[in-house]
Amino acid sequence: MGGNQSLPKITAQDRAILDLKLQRDKLRQYQKKIQVILDKEHTIAKAHLSAGQKDRAVIALRRRKYQQSLLLKTDNQLENLEQLVSTIEFSLVEVSVLHGLKQGNEVLKEIHKELNVESVEKLLEETHEAREYQREISEMLSNTLTLDEEEAVQTELLELQLQAPYLNEQKGVIELPSAPTSEPISKMPITEHTFAERDTTRAKVPAAA
Repeated sequence: MGGNQSLPKITAQDRAILDLKLQRDKLRQYQKKIQVILDKEHTIAKAHLSAGQKDRAVIALRRRKYQQSLLLKTDNQLENLEQLVSTIEFSLVEVSVLHGLKQGNEVLKEIHKELNVESVEKLLEETHEAREYQREISEMLSNTLTLDEEEAVQTELLELQLQAPYLNEQKGVIELPSAPTSEPISKMPITEHTFAERDTTRAKVPAAA
């Protein structure tokens, strides 16, 4: 008799909640993976500064800031969508939620592209292909970052520059003066007259009582 009972109907709100959970879980996975990339880009920026290549250090820092911004914007967007989905009047915001979910998927794809370790290595390489890649990244990011993000990049660059005098010391590269290879040369020539003066001086010292 109970075989004809219908299954609960899955509503558009149910599907949106599920999609949001999947996007949130994927974002959490990406956040863990991309931290390795962010740390590597920070190290690359310091290496370029140590080599006196400020322009290449800026490229690494800009890419790092771009990736951090992607993660933050996606996290904020998903949080806003969760609030919309949980509203009682879901039908009034359904179009906005679906549009937001579509945008979320597109941004997650962009974040996934940034997880490529090989592309990070190109920021440090000297080959023609790597240089061309660095130029493309520089042009793309210079038109993508906001003024606040670019200001944050310049602030981080300044902090690294202030640390630069200590980078070589941390690596153990400390220049020490060379040890002398010959006996020191007296500025005054030593003659028989010099010894005679020393003997006369000693004779003038009164003996102890």
